[in-house]
Amino acid sequence: MPHTVESVIVAIDGPSGTGKSSTSKAVAAKLGLRYLDTGAQYRAITWWMITNGVDVEDAQAVATAAGKPVIVSGTDPTAPTITVDGLDASGPIRTQEVTSRVSAVSAVPEVRSIITDLQRSIAAQAAGGIVVEGRDIGTTVLPDADLKIFLTASPEARAARRSGELKGSDVHATREALIKRDAADSSRKTSPLAKADDAVEVDTTELTLDQVIECVVTLVEEKRAAGK
Repeated sequence: MPHTVESVIVAIDGPSGTGKSSTSKAVAAKLGLRYLDTGAQYRAITWWMITNGVDVEDAQAVATAAGKPVIVSGTDPTAPTITVDGLDASGPIRTQEVTSRVSAVSAVPEVRSIITDLQRSIAAQAAGGIVVEGRDIGTTVLPDADLKIFLTASPEARAARRSGELKGSDVHATREALIKRDAADSSRKTSPLAKADDAVEVDTTELTLDQVIECVVTLVEEKRAAGK
């Protein structure tokens, strides 16, 4: 289905702590687009598994249960929501317990297949366009996205940002956890964290959030002006 000139699908990928969520939400709000945090969906299914007593280290058990939870994502960039079986999951999915287990759950092919289908249907229904952020959007979920952006930053910069988000956390411990998660996400067999060949890479290490947002907004506007 051809998009109108104004309609644009933007894929923003990259590891944790690169400013992905803040950038994606702000860009979507500025340009009147919908917004989807795909990481929240993987956190939501992980939270459901933990809450329902599924052993997240048992890939077969996770695969068997993957189709049970009903995950609904609200795509308003100024107030994104996520529910699981009708329950607000926005708080519970940000706990350390979920953070430490999400890589194991999201590596299970059946989980990725279900969540990927959900993400594609949300993007297809987004009138006017959408900014979708994650780790495999440009490579796997939306390979035909109008614009693909891959955000990077040094491990030190990312750890400092994450520590700021996770109040009171140790920067060194956060850096080690990020590097471990990168390794897990980059080496998994199904849809690893990777930069798409046609993605624009933006290193955010030395940039303020406002500068990153401005950079991405400019890229989107150039894409729209070119009529894709």
